[in-house]
Amino acid sequence: MLARLALFTVAVTLVSFPALADDFTPEAGFVSLFNGKDLSGWQYKKRVGKGKFEIEKLEAKTATADGRFVVKDGTIVAMAKDKDGKGGIQDLFTVAEFNKDFTLRLDVKAGLKADSGVYVRGPQLQVRDYKRRGEQKQMTKFQDDGWNALEIVVSGGKPSYTLNGEAITGGPPKIPAIGGIGLQAETGPFEFRHIRIRVAQ
Repeated sequence: MLARLALFTVAVTLVSFPALADDFTPEAGFVSLFNGKDLSGWQYKKRVGKGKFEIEKLEAKTATADGRFVVKDGTIVAMAKDKDGKGGIQDLFTVAEFNKDFTLRLDVKAGLKADSGVYVRGPQLQVRDYKRRGEQKQMTKFQDDGWNALEIVVSGGKPSYTLNGEAITGGPPKIPAIGGIGLQAETGPFEFRHIRIRVAQ
């Protein structure tokens, strides 16, 4: 009961975000996870060794301390390398966790042959510059160097994935019962915007 109350409190807090930077308005029933201005509501789970992480709180910050994730022009940009020129995989996660069915929508933009991902309560959906990497060849609507609409629907604990209305194959078939939403920096740059969620009542 306490866990459910805590999740509900976090969800209510998310509604109080300031107006989005580009005046984007989520669809009815959706709540913004990113306000377009800073990284409030997110935390940096920085990898510092095998199985070791440091958590950086990001309330009102516009970048992680190492510069791997930055807010620019209403987007979250996952940089290929940090300010010291170090790459590798790093992750940004929502502070809020979700234990009910949900629909997650966001726009993604990939740099040339960039590789990134969206974590769904833990497991990762690979999100990449599919066309120029020769992957997901069934997709005909993918925009090189443009914005693409990603939707993740979790129903009965099972996820499905579409990009510009076309199915993404090979995503994780099962996810945990509870967890946050995450964004990955691997090879980039990779951009995310208009991140919003509708949680089942």
